[in-house]
Amino acid sequence: MSRSSDPEELEDEDEEEQIEHDEDDIHDIHVSASALPPKGLKEISSLASWTLSSAKAGSGVAALRSLDMTQFWQSDGPQPHYLTIHFFKLVSIVHMRLFLDFEQDESYTPTKIQFWAGMGTHDLQEFCEMSFEQPKGWIDTDWTARPVLRAFLVQVRIVENHQNGKDTHLRGLQLFSIDPTASEAAPSEPSPRKVLLDERPKRKKAIPIRKAPWMMEPELR
Repeated sequence: MSRSSDPEELEDEDEEEQIEHDEDDIHDIHVSASALPPKGLKEISSLASWTLSSAKAGSGVAALRSLDMTQFWQSDGPQPHYLTIHFFKLVSIVHMRLFLDFEQDESYTPTKIQFWAGMGTHDLQEFCEMSFEQPKGWIDTDWTARPVLRAFLVQVRIVENHQNGKDTHLRGLQLFSIDPTASEAAPSEPSPRKVLLDERPKRKKAIPIRKAPWMMEPELR
């Protein structure tokens, strides 16, 4: 197919091609809908600095924090692989989750991850360890032992990979705290006692009885 020699028509065709390419790029970005914060929580990862024990060029912190699940952190060093999240202030963490994809990553997929926390690197304590077989998607960390985690520093240690793989892939990690604005915006629910009182049958207003003449006091004359 021959293209027109008219400069204006050529420019219009180039613009149309550029728009088509831009739309293709948008469709190529796979943002998981479940990446949105759970109800009543807010994502606080931006309140911290993120440090990796090692990373392959182009697959570092920016790729890990991207909402595009086709991107990932790829380590480039000996095990265990560390991700250190250092908050600028003391935070109360109530939920954490990570994104793994065995179908895409195979031997790069973690099979054992430890989670540590503390005020600094000198007093870290392990608060959770999780094992995986063929994980896919967002996975909630086990938060039963510590409902609220108050810390300055959180460290994720990947100690084993599938099929004894050397390096690892981690496609996403999110940390959450309570969102106070969510509770303020939500309408307050009535207490159970108030609900029970409201549901009681209403008493009808009593109608006064008119006394018959024989019920009245006799008049003394």
